[in-house]
Amino acid sequence: MPFSDTQPALLVLADGTSYRGWSFGASGTSIGEVVFNTGMTGYQEVLTDPSYCGQIVTFTYPELGNTGVNAEDEESDRPQVKGAIARNICQRPSNWRSSQSLPDYLKKHNIPGIYGIDTRALTRKIRIVGAMNGGISTEILDPAELLSMVQSAPNMKGLNLVPQVSTPTAYEWSEITDGHWEFRAEPGATHGDRLTVVALDLGVKRNILRRLASYGCRVVVVPANTPPEDILKYDPDGIFLSNGPGDPAAVTEAIATTKALLESQKPIFGICLGHQILGLSLGGETFKLKFGHRGLNQPAGLQRQVEITSQNHSFALDPDSLGPEIEVTHLNLNDRTVAGLRHKTLPIFSVQYHPEASPGPHDSDYIFERFVQTMRESRAAVN
Repeated sequence: MPFSDTQPALLVLADGTSYRGWSFGASGTSIGEVVFNTGMTGYQEVLTDPSYCGQIVTFTYPELGNTGVNAEDEESDRPQVKGAIARNICQRPSNWRSSQSLPDYLKKHNIPGIYGIDTRALTRKIRIVGAMNGGISTEILDPAELLSMVQSAPNMKGLNLVPQVSTPTAYEWSEITDGHWEFRAEPGATHGDRLTVVALDLGVKRNILRRLASYGCRVVVVPANTPPEDILKYDPDGIFLSNGPGDPAAVTEAIATTKALLESQKPIFGICLGHQILGLSLGGETFKLKFGHRGLNQPAGLQRQVEITSQNHSFALDPDSLGPEIEVTHLNLNDRTVAGLRHKTLPIFSVQYHPEASPGPHDSDYIFERFVQTMRESRAAVN
């Protein structure tokens, strides 16, 4: 697009730092927490991941939009971010799967973006100072005026954003991973009677549900405010706590629900926000990370085995707050924060990362098979 046809845009951070660039996507003003993602691919999955609700995402990879967008790669029914920040934008994508350009896609969903700024300097700023609120605008180009709006916005700490992304009604999910993308010769432990999994939707990604279905599970997705007794009416073989946005400590209803579900002694598996909710329900505490973990190459593990994982979160569990009945199974090997846990006597475990790899590496897909095996063992013990 010729510069004569572009619309000026302004980005202002809560500390008063400002960046001038050009608009892509929708016009208008949007306020959110400015974070960065280091992935070199998967921008559409990132934009549509409900875990990014309330955030403006900076993409450190300098080229965005080269492959356009398509309906198959959406992790939810719309972009969940408050805005997008890029160095360069491709206006004319080149990919056989593309159905729309990224700027047109964001414009359709009323999501503003800014490009043409130094994303390296912005990322360095966030790493040094920490993630903070910011605003993108095409209509307010005075930094002082936009800063006033940014500074009046609530901080991420203390925000419960789950009601904005959870399903309003229960539904069954049956779609499995498309054969073109299935990387295992046999997706896993699908033999035996079909297992029923109730997924508590805190902001679930579609590909997580596809992986559960690919492993032979009947998946029932329920709203985040579903009472525990209603969840147990499905007679589930296991309960899944999904990923999602915001401060886990503020999601008090889901914490209370999980505490009640622990008494059923049914297998429980949590991912990302679900991992944090599980930890909180077991008596742990969470804290906000300086700039979070968002990327496709986060090393996690213990001792000799290391998994390269996809992560997207702002908060972490405090290991010192976990009781003696909890075992830490994985650490983020960059900063030693808790990346996985399990209960020593109950069939309960969780991981901080996204094992469905959308986007990301496939190292951790075995986690779904472990959940299936845990449910089968629990069913056999009861019978």
